[in-house]
Amino acid sequence: MKKIIGAAIGSCVHVGGLHHFLKLAESEGYSTVSLGPAVAVKRLIKVIKEEKPDIAALSYRLTPETASELFNELKNELIRSGLENQRLIFGGTPPVAEAANDSGLFERSFNGTEPVEFIKAYLRGGGGILSEESFEHNLVGRINQKYPYPLIRHHFGRPMLEETLEGVVMIAQSGVLDVLSIGPDQNAQEHFFHPEEMDPGQDGAGGVPVRKAEDLEAIYQSSRCGNYPLVRCYAGTRDLMKWAEMSVRTINNAWGAIPLCWYSVIDGRSGRSIREAIKEHQEVMHWYAQRGIPVEVNESHQWSLRDAHDSLAVTMAFLAAYNAKKAGVRHYVSQYMFNNPPGTSAEMDIAKMLAKNELIEELSDDTFSVFREVRAGLAHFSSDPSFAQGQLAASAVVSLALRPHILHVVGFSEGDHAIFPDELVQSCSIVHGVLHNTLHGMPDLTDNKIVKSRKDELKSEARVLLEAIKNRASTTSKDPLSDPEVISGAIKSGLLDTPHFQGNPHLYGKVITRLINGAWYAIDPETGNRLNEEERISLLRY
Repeated sequence: MKKIIGAAIGSCVHVGGLHHFLKLAESEGYSTVSLGPAVAVKRLIKVIKEEKPDIAALSYRLTPETASELFNELKNELIRSGLENQRLIFGGTPPVAEAANDSGLFERSFNGTEPVEFIKAYLRGGGGILSEESFEHNLVGRINQKYPYPLIRHHFGRPMLEETLEGVVMIAQSGVLDVLSIGPDQNAQEHFFHPEEMDPGQDGAGGVPVRKAEDLEAIYQSSRCGNYPLVRCYAGTRDLMKWAEMSVRTINNAWGAIPLCWYSVIDGRSGRSIREAIKEHQEVMHWYAQRGIPVEVNESHQWSLRDAHDSLAVTMAFLAAYNAKKAGVRHYVSQYMFNNPPGTSAEMDIAKMLAKNELIEELSDDTFSVFREVRAGLAHFSSDPSFAQGQLAASAVVSLALRPHILHVVGFSEGDHAIFPDELVQSCSIVHGVLHNTLHGMPDLTDNKIVKSRKDELKSEARVLLEAIKNRASTTSKDPLSDPEVISGAIKSGLLDTPHFQGNPHLYGKVITRLINGAWYAIDPETGNRLNEEERISLLRY
């Protein structure tokens, strides 16, 4: 086993970066010895003689001028001791790393801005040079390559194709994310296969104006540099099967993201009935499953975006995963959107997401595995960039309670405008900073009496609602929880309802919800008291 010794030399007492590097080296199969802070040059030489390390990793985070003097002293001592061939690497701030390069002592220096993959490539003998072969090009492989460090995902799409292509190159070369999600404009999402229905005045609204398959291919080719991120794309709100086929063909779509009930008369993003939409979405899930491509069902947070009470959101998270498994999906991406609805407290957010995850994990077996994806809710971001940066960091810390496989970054500027590439890089870098400080050694935010109590309550309430859905069709359907007619009927009857449904003739829209102590509850319209699911269901007339 190869050995690395690490030391903060001279009078430098900063060992945080050195500690993280040695942990990374251990994960790559090295044995490590840390000499700690403020290691004198003579002591370092003595330990090198005794330990005979393959590599000595040194750090210094003070001024570059004093570092240069220290490097000269080290060079002279190495020569005097016959150790001039000792392999040395350096880590420090960019100005000191530059001084390290100038000294000629080190075979590689790191200035703290390098992606983790760059450092791993060095430790694996690749000299720190990243090539396309350095990275896994499918979701499961990429997760296995990095976990417990989560994959970083961000969406991107500027209102002009050329601007988007240039931005993708910049983002890929920065190496700050692992998954680039293309955001087509609304015209493309709804009318890509019906161009005659597009409104030219809306070109670029909400994303990049993709108008032909070659546009997607050009975006993908622009991403083939830097750390070669995985690429994925929205499902489209219409013609989802055609979108699936095209996105796999053009961008090697990393995973499909499909709703269960939405993109229908519920939200007006297509004219399909709820039943028709569910049926088509199940077919698209099955299509991805047949090709071994992971699937995410974008469902639960859509209800919370419309102020659904928490127990209903938990129910829909399970229902989405259940339908994915029924469709044959092997690898399921379960997205947990925090800060949604706005006002949800950190404790109640964690409890809700744990309830969702634990119910979904009950479906896990040899044929169905779950990958956790966390993200912040867009609606909670301030338009003040400094304030929003704080919100981004705070939300990331809270969401790490779920030990995610994927961290979907929502850029700090998106509360004000569609993100620019430099803002995207900055947002991802903020999250990397959060991970650097909190991924290891943080207190367990799930080990909390309030969180556990609320989690158990939500799981129990969700089971009541799921049982009510099954009971409605126990004699008419072999599997009510995957039956489009049954699920559609549950929405129309009010079993599945949100306040935002009011006024939609296809929906119920009579539930009242309220934020109480950081959580969202259904409310009795007459008394104003909280309703549990048995009480709420008993008030329905269906």
